[in-house]
Amino acid sequence: MFTGIIQAVGHIDAITAVGEDIKLHIYAASLGLDDVKLGDSIAVNGVCLTAIKLIKANRVKTYFEAHVSTETLKVTTGLNQLQAVNLEKALRLNDRLGGHLVSGHVDGIGTVVTFTDLGDCWTLTIKAPSALSKYIAKKGSICVNGVSLTVNSVEKNIFTMNIIPHT
Repeated sequence: MFTGIIQAVGHIDAITAVGEDIKLHIYAASLGLDDVKLGDSIAVNGVCLTAIKLIKANRVKTYFEAHVSTETLKVTTGLNQLQAVNLEKALRLNDRLGGHLVSGHVDGIGTVVTFTDLGDCWTLTIKAPSALSKYIAKKGSICVNGVSLTVNSVEKNIFTMNIIPHT
């Protein structure tokens, strides 16, 4: 489980094909991987992935590898080499819950309708798959690219959120 509060931004250093699946090599030095062990879960843009390899540079864990299955690839976007990715370590039972409970299991891919700069924040409007509209509620929580956000308005399968600069 995760909170949707991004802990660091890393980038995809390399992508290797493994049959129809892929293996991601992710630079994550700013996340602090010293307490991460093989098999631990790390959210990458909100997708729960398993660290299958930890790589040190200058005696510090700075990279991890994750295997991404074909099924996961069907419900994710933006997995390109050098792509910046939002990172979050799995929630511990004694951690603060600053966002909302996020499983890291993706329900669907939305389409950005508008992204508006309001000066001190942004408004993001997304069109979700119709089958998911019954789960999107005004003032409810939603996770977009790993970020916990509050839905400001919803009409059918189109919903709007505000994003503050800190986010």
